[in-house]
Amino acid sequence: MPRSTFTILADISDEAYQERILPHVSRTFALTIPELPPQLRRAVTSAYLLCRIADTIEDEPALCAEDTYRYLKRFAAVVAGHEDPAPLAREVAAHLSEQTLPAERDLVRNMERVIRMTGRLGPEQRTAVRRCINLMCYGMHHFQRTASLSGLGRLADLDSYCYYVAGVVGEMLTELFCSHSAGAAEHRGSLRELATSFGQGLQMTNILKDLWDDRSRGACWLPREVFARHGIDLSGLQPLPFDPRFGAALKELVGIAHAHLRNALAFTLLIPRDQPGIRRFCLWSIGLAVLTLRSIARRPEFTSGADVKVSHAAVAVTRLATSVFARSDRTLVRLFEWAGRDLPAAAPNEASRHSRAASIAAQEFQAVMEHPPEAEVVSMRFGRVPFRSDGSAAP
Repeated sequence: MPRSTFTILADISDEAYQERILPHVSRTFALTIPELPPQLRRAVTSAYLLCRIADTIEDEPALCAEDTYRYLKRFAAVVAGHEDPAPLAREVAAHLSEQTLPAERDLVRNMERVIRMTGRLGPEQRTAVRRCINLMCYGMHHFQRTASLSGLGRLADLDSYCYYVAGVVGEMLTELFCSHSAGAAEHRGSLRELATSFGQGLQMTNILKDLWDDRSRGACWLPREVFARHGIDLSGLQPLPFDPRFGAALKELVGIAHAHLRNALAFTLLIPRDQPGIRRFCLWSIGLAVLTLRSIARRPEFTSGADVKVSHAAVAVTRLATSVFARSDRTLVRLFEWAGRDLPAAAPNEASRHSRAASIAAQEFQAVMEHPPEAEVVSMRFGRVPFRSDGSAAP
């Protein structure tokens, strides 16, 4: 469809709008969200679309860094109910370039519809969504603003980046699941322990798959710390000729991502068996991520995400298998082990510890950003990310 002709009829309900726009802004979530129970499906759809609006603002190349951050702060205020969405929607839409997809422009113009749907959620759900958007808008911009081909400094910085763009989503989903299911709420503490690791596993898989595509856009989310140990300088990295040392460093990150996905499975198995829709929502994403890691591990010399994309047949088999055995914990564990049988894996507990540390430190960072001491106002304004993966202050 030509960019300039995309539109969704204005005379439909807000809920219908959400359902119609979703497949145009996310293929993956358009597959998984419909598996959720109806009431939960509406909440998760609204939450995802809000995240997509934040991403659209952040990714708009026509905006300077200062305007991007200003709009993200205003968007967080809109989601929190402190600002009218209509003026912001008009202002942001007017600044979106042709490089932004037409469906995303339509979503921004209809921001008010999604905000109204969010306002119909229960108090616990609204709190979870608002917290997610607030943290995402604070942290995502820092990393995008400092993106370069040199990559992130340390593995701890990768933890932090993954937390802001995916870990917060895992935490939000945990609260949405628990507000819907009393059985899930009984495991709220354990689910919270695993939620950020779940998000990081999915995000790391995407980072590894898209590493060459990201580099073509001037960004690299790989940690220099890991690649330097193998003698690789990320600033001058090229896909060809393939360097086995690069493959060794990549294998190390595949192992960490695999460990996070093990935690994602543990998270899913804490969801009661009487909630197969929630389980399917989680399992389809986990299964596809594991298969993607297998493709990366088997073909470390890949030069684009398309080279390691999971086939349509594999997607169909994954959906079928996880759907049939959604209630069988033992079978799901065996399926996971079989799918990842050739993959390296770091210790799941270590992966979870790093994700939790990033979560705790990020929230402390946000608190300082919102109410900074007078002497620190200038120095703390996204000049650095003040934490390591163990939660201690950065130098």
